[in-house]
Amino acid sequence: MPPSKVSAAAVRTAINEIQRGSEEKKRNFVETVELQVGLKNYDPQRDKRFSGTIKLPTVARPNMTVCILGDAFHCDQAKAAGMEFQSVDDLKKLNKNKKLIKKLAKKYDAFLASEALIKQIPRLLGPGLHKVGKFPLPVSHSDSLVDKANELRATIKFQLKKVLCLAVAVGHLNMTEDQLIANIMLAVNFLVSLLKKHWQNVKSLYLKSTMGKPHRLF
Repeated sequence: MPPSKVSAAAVRTAINEIQRGSEEKKRNFVETVELQVGLKNYDPQRDKRFSGTIKLPTVARPNMTVCILGDAFHCDQAKAAGMEFQSVDDLKKLNKNKKLIKKLAKKYDAFLASEALIKQIPRLLGPGLHKVGKFPLPVSHSDSLVDKANELRATIKFQLKKVLCLAVAVGHLNMTEDQLIANIMLAVNFLVSLLKKHWQNVKSLYLKSTMGKPHRLF
C-alpha cells in the first residue's frame, strides 16, 4: 500500500472543526461524517472502473436499515432482537410483483438472508434486489443476526461509476475522535490502494458532516 499523504493530525484537525460546527448548531439527529473524493487522470469511459469494499473498525452507519429474509429460525431470532424481517410466506405474497419488490428494496438499505433461502431469492423476487445492488448476504444459524447487521453497517464500498467524484459514509458524530480517525485513515488508504496510479489519481479529499461545511484533507 502506498504511503499515506494524509496524516492522522490533519484528520484530527478536520474532525475537531466538524465537531465544533455541529455543537454550534445542534441537530435533532446524529450527523453522518462523509469522505468526499475527487479523482483526476481517470477516464471513466476508457479506464477500468474499480470497486472495493472494506470493513471499518467501528460501525460507520448506525441508522442503516437491515431486513432479514429468514427461515423460521432466523425469523424468530430477528423478532427477539427487534429486527425487521420477512418470512418465505411474506415473500411469496409479493407474487413477483415488480412494484411491490421495488418498494421492499427501497424501504431497506441492505438485506441478510438465511443460507437455505439464498438460492430461492431470484425465484421468489426475480432480479429486483440484484438490480439495485442489494442482493442479500447469507447468514447461517451459528451467526448472530445483530453482529452480521453491524458488520454491514461497518462495511463501506468504493465504486467508480461515470463521474470522477465519490462520497462514502465513514462515521458519525457520536463516535469518539480516535474511532473516527481510525475509520477515516483506513478508508483513505484503502481507496488509494484501489487507484491505478495511487495518490497521482487523487485530486481532492474532503470530510463533511451531514449539515456541516466541507473540510479539506488533501
